[in-house]
Amino acid sequence: MVLKRILGQGLEEECDGSSAPSESKRSRLVFAGMREFMGAQCMQRHLSKLEPFLRRVVQEEVQNALNHHVRSAPGLPTTTLSQPTITKHYQLLFHNTLPHTIYTGSRIEAEGGVPVQIMIVDSCSKSIISSGPLASTKIEILALDGDFGGENEWSEKYFVDNIVRERDGKRPLLTGELTISLSKGVGYVNDATFTDNSSWLRSRKFRLGARVCPSKLMEGRVREAVTEAFLVKDHRGESYRKHHPPSLNDEVWRLEKVGKDGAFHKRLAKNEIYTVQDFLRNLIMDPSKLRCGAWCSSHL
Repeated sequence: MVLKRILGQGLEEECDGSSAPSESKRSRLVFAGMREFMGAQCMQRHLSKLEPFLRRVVQEEVQNALNHHVRSAPGLPTTTLSQPTITKHYQLLFHNTLPHTIYTGSRIEAEGGVPVQIMIVDSCSKSIISSGPLASTKIEILALDGDFGGENEWSEKYFVDNIVRERDGKRPLLTGELTISLSKGVGYVNDATFTDNSSWLRSRKFRLGARVCPSKLMEGRVREAVTEAFLVKDHRGESYRKHHPPSLNDEVWRLEKVGKDGAFHKRLAKNEIYTVQDFLRNLIMDPSKLRCGAWCSSHL
């Protein structure tokens, strides 16, 4: 205690043989000690209230100094450090689904033979971004490994690591119009083709990917779009491809379980059933003609 320390000093002086202080001097020492003691007590009592104020003042001065330094530094943005930039999250999406099998040399189309549609949306609301710079940005179409495993979320590095390039000595894996421009947040893949099959990959499948082309005007990352995995077969097998759904003018062997130039196909031709329309007509008008052979039992 402060008071004890001052009184103790007076006692030490007496013990040392020095002349005893007068009564008035002793009183002055006592009163000085009491004032110092009371000042220390007051400071301790109000220190907890002063600390937040002092901390805030120091923080504001440091912040002002940093802001002044940033504004005066050449080539740096003049945004205020105390106001953090809030970045919205956007992503690309393939709107329609690709077929399970695509053939080399054929235009990549979605199911139903329609163009593949891609759009840019708000990650939270999934609403299309129809205005602003992102609504007309350029998109790059890429081939990805079928084993791409980031169905829910992935990093930009993981996406890049799964891009598949052509094999040595082969043509570019994807050809055609591979850079498209969005219009009001929507774009179409109208002319893209695979030049090689997917049998040489471990997964034996590809995926189609899309990412925003780099731009100086764009801030932050727009998450890439990825389709489901699909097979890519050589175009020589396209002549034997089944149609889903088949059209009336398709040859009858386009139906499932009817092989081209197979036994069923030959028997159907012998009964003058050449097209899908012929098959349906006989199924409705003369089903006995179809039931006469075991070859058609699987279609009834």
